Amino acid sequence: MASTLPPFNPANVQGDILVGLPKKVQHYLFFQIDDDVTAFRKRLHLLIPLITTTAQVQDDRAKIAANKKKAAELGKAPELLRLSGVNIAFSQFGLTKLGIKDDMGDTAFKSGQLNDTPNLGDAGTTVNNKFVPNWINAFKNQIHGVVIISGDCDLTVAATQATVLGIFNIGVRITLHEVLTLKGVVRPGDQKGHEHFGFLDGISQPAVKDFDTKPNPGQETVRQGVILCGREGDVVAGSKPEQPFVRPAWALDGSFLALRYLFQLVPEFDNFLKASADPTKDFTSDLLGARLVGRWKSGAPVDLFPLADNPDAGKDPLQNNNFRYDFPDDFKTQDRCPFAGHTRKTNPRNDLESLGFSTENRRIIRRGVQFGPELTHEEVSSGKTQHGRGLIFVAYCGSITNGFQFIQQSWANNPGFPIQKPITPGFDAIIGQNNQGPNGIGPRSMSGANPNNQNATLSLPTEWVVPKGGEYFFSPSIPALRDTFSLA
Repeated sequence: MASTLPPFNPANVQGDILVGLPKKVQHYLFFQIDDDVTAFRKRLHLLIPLITTTAQVQDDRAKIAANKKKAAELGKAPELLRLSGVNIAFSQFGLTKLGIKDDMGDTAFKSGQLNDTPNLGDAGTTVNNKFVPNWINAFKNQIHGVVIISGDCDLTVAATQATVLGIFNIGVRITLHEVLTLKGVVRPGDQKGHEHFGFLDGISQPAVKDFDTKPNPGQETVRQGVILCGREGDVVAGSKPEQPFVRPAWALDGSFLALRYLFQLVPEFDNFLKASADPTKDFTSDLLGARLVGRWKSGAPVDLFPLADNPDAGKDPLQNNNFRYDFPDDFKTQDRCPFAGHTRKTNPRNDLESLGFSTENRRIIRRGVQFGPELTHEEVSSGKTQHGRGLIFVAYCGSITNGFQFIQQSWANNPGFPIQKPITPGFDAIIGQNNQGPNGIGPRSMSGANPNNQNATLSLPTEWVVPKGGEYFFSPSIPALRDTFSLA
């Protein structure tokens, strides 16, 4: 099959997948397609010229880099370039509404995220033998698709969103209606790039073969099919080698998108770190937080810097991902990083490779953006969250079932992972979930949090990351949007 594929062309791939839409502000416009599907498909055809491709994002990022360089030469701060980006993706409900009946070969995508919540461990209750997660109502109904709109400021993004809605709804014929718009914004000042707990995010991304040609030290290169459907390395979960599942031809160069609306209980998390630390024994709250995450807030990995932060290494792409959990005693001790550290749970590296297991088809590319205000004085004083904030989490992968779902269900939520350790690792303290308890919230704990007593079990009394919605989507290629999804 690979020999008959057209050459990879970044102009055919939507721009958020392999590079990421540049953003200070980003909106996620969730929509339903109205009854006149033919009219919607014709309007979709008009939207295609606005879709930002990977080639366009590469050009935009080159302009941003040149602008920063010029400003630095002049000894001043760079002014923001006015840039916007638009991508679109469809759920299984959306494909069905459009009359696209092809099997995508992904059971999680086909059933939708709402039905997948018991597997993901989301909290909820069972009503009439049906599990209902503690989500906001908008995500409990069908969502057909999402338009991702990014830009340099609120004004740019709002204007672009108005243009998108105008394309679909201009005149008397409404073809799309908005279910919900989530609005994200990059955190200000020195917290840029950091999620609301304060840790630098988005570091450990895989490099894609024949696209990311200069990976940083420690950055794993995966075949294109791990992220893009139809390319080398695209393996459908459950497909047999003697009878491999073949994706629909139009799925080539598209990617599955897992989106999660995650609230973060920041004051409660900070108070837990302070209460559980012991500064008199050099076990500070900063060190405890770093061991739960697997990185210091600067981004420096604890596998390289186990007892003290190194901010210079944290911001250096040549150092901040160059580790493997392969120090001589890493397999059997938690001196450097707990087995249940978030970064170790979600990308175990040598923990599995040393046992002969490949983790290539578990890799995902993470995008998304933070939402909500900075902490207020009242929240810090009370230790209680009063304003909603968190992460609009987005992950692209060639398979929801192999990628995002597997990482959450079989790794983060599994107390016995990583496997073959001398002590039970416990839950991922950051995203691990246990819905086997009252109101869908069960007990959690982990080992190795305290470097002075690695066999001790630390109770995790709160799930500090709270899912409030989400859906699985498919982000088609530009040719697929033009020839399969839309009508001229």
